Amino acid sequence: MTLERIGKYLKLVKFAHTIFALPFALIGFALALNLTESEFSWRVLILILIAMVTARNSAMGFNRYLDREFDAKNPRTKSREIPSGALSANAALIFVAANSVLFLITAYLINHLCFLLAFPALIILLGYSYMKRVSALCHYVLGLALAIAPTGAYLSIAGSFHPAPLILSAIVLFWVSGFDIIYALSDEEFDRDNDLHSVPQLFGKRLGLIISSAGHLLILPLLAILYFVVNSGADGPLGWLYITGSVVFSILLLWQHLIVSHKDLSRINAAFFTLNGIASVLFAAFVVADLI
Repeated sequence: MTLERIGKYLKLVKFAHTIFALPFALIGFALALNLTESEFSWRVLILILIAMVTARNSAMGFNRYLDREFDAKNPRTKSREIPSGALSANAALIFVAANSVLFLITAYLINHLCFLLAFPALIILLGYSYMKRVSALCHYVLGLALAIAPTGAYLSIAGSFHPAPLILSAIVLFWVSGFDIIYALSDEEFDRDNDLHSVPQLFGKRLGLIISSAGHLLILPLLAILYFVVNSGADGPLGWLYITGSVVFSILLLWQHLIVSHKDLSRINAAFFTLNGIASVLFAAFVVADLI
């Protein structure tokens, strides 16, 4: 496979967007090291990274394959790899199958629990692509798909459940669903004309932004709950670095709502990718630094 073709596959799945969930997976990994007697393992960390990449490749590749006809009709997406002819639909489907198998193999190599949970996780990851045809809840299914990351990373090294990574997953769910609603604002008319479902299509741009804001507002108490759950022991690991990271994360969430309005969608890309990418990286940097 040539470098040019590899580049086409990376563009197909928007590989740079891996930055959204990956930092939260690293937080889940650090939580497991701190809350259990598990020891650091480069092997497990590398397997987590492989699982993250292959899972996301499967989900995004399948989404592009399934939406290829809609993408061809939408002026915003007609230049994507499949409708533009840069990659064939069959090539994308083979890519999805290969990454799905690699994801399951990686989960098997991590531990038995992760392997068992990999199957329902893959159903959620691939099933998201159908949701826009069925319900405006599609944004929350996408949030759930990315919310798997921190709990999955925690289980990879701890091998058992704990409330802390589940709360972290809830934060990811509301965060991702909120900014995905913002991103869907630009397709409100297209979705309505093509019988596709989304929060903006169902409620309109203005109410869609309010629903997105409400979801992001729920993150604030979850950040506080996570702090107290992790610090429930005598020597709680979270301190001022976590608090600082939470404040920065919250400010960046607020900022994206300040730069996008139902009358001005010109800065949606800045809100969707730039601010959220920075928010996840900075939050993870502060939290992981506190935990280690």
